[in-house]
Amino acid sequence: MHLTTYEENTRQELLKWQQKMQKRPNFVDRTSKAVQDKVNSIIPDKVHQAITTTIKQMTRAVLTGAEFTTSITPARHSLEDIEEAARKRILFYKRAGAAEGGITGAGGFLLALAEFPILIGIKLKLLFEIAAIYGRPVNDYRERLFILHIFQLTFSSQKQRQEVFLKMKDWQLKSQDLPEDIHQFDWKTFQQEYRDYIDLAKMAQLIPGIGAAVGLIVNYRLLDKLGKTAMNAYRMRWFEEQTLPGNKALLPQSV
Repeated sequence: MHLTTYEENTRQELLKWQQKMQKRPNFVDRTSKAVQDKVNSIIPDKVHQAITTTIKQMTRAVLTGAEFTTSITPARHSLEDIEEAARKRILFYKRAGAAEGGITGAGGFLLALAEFPILIGIKLKLLFEIAAIYGRPVNDYRERLFILHIFQLTFSSQKQRQEVFLKMKDWQLKSQDLPEDIHQFDWKTFQQEYRDYIDLAKMAQLIPGIGAAVGLIVNYRLLDKLGKTAMNAYRMRWFEEQTLPGNKALLPQSV
C-alpha cells in the first residue's frame, strides 16, 4: 500500500508519540509525581469522594449505559479527511469546555465541584465522537473500553501510562479475546481497577475551582490534550490494521 504525503507525515508523528508513551519515567516525571502526591494529600476529602463517585458512575455509564451515544457519521474517506473532521470536533469541544470551565470557575469551589461530572461528560462525549469519526462502532463495549483507556492514558502518571499504552497496542487482536457480551465481562472489577489507576491529583485539575488555575484555560488545554491523545490512539489502530494479514506492513513491529 502506497502512503500519501499526509499519511507518511502522520506516521512519523505517530512514531514519536508512541515513543513518548513508552519512555521510562525520567527525573522530571518522578519529581512531578512527588508533587502530585503531595497535592493529593492536601486535596479535601470531599474532593476525593466526588472524584471516586464520578469515576465509578462514569465507568459504569460508559460500559453499560446508553447515555453516551453519538449521531456523528464516520468520515469514510482518506485519513486526512477523517482527521480534518476530528480536529473540527476537538476545536468545538475545546470552546465548549472553556466556556463551561469559565462559568464554574467563576462560581467558586462548591459550584465547580458540583459541575465536575458535567466536565467529565464533555470530555467523554468528545471521545465518543472522535471514535465515530474514525469509523469505530461505539455501541460495542469493547470499543468503549478503548475509549476509557484513552481517557486513562491522558490522565495518568508516566509509569501508569506505559502500562495502559501496552494494553492499547494491537487492540484489534487483543479485543478478540474479550467476551462478546458485556455481562460476561467483569466490568465491576475493571471499574475499581480503573479508579485506582487514575491519578487523583491529575483528575483534580479537571475541576476549575481547584488551585489557582482558571477553569476556562484549564479545560481548553485538557480537551486539546485529550483530543490529541485520542487521534494518536486511533491513528495507531489505523496503521496497525494495515499490517494484518492481506495488508502490507506500514509500521515497524517494534517502536
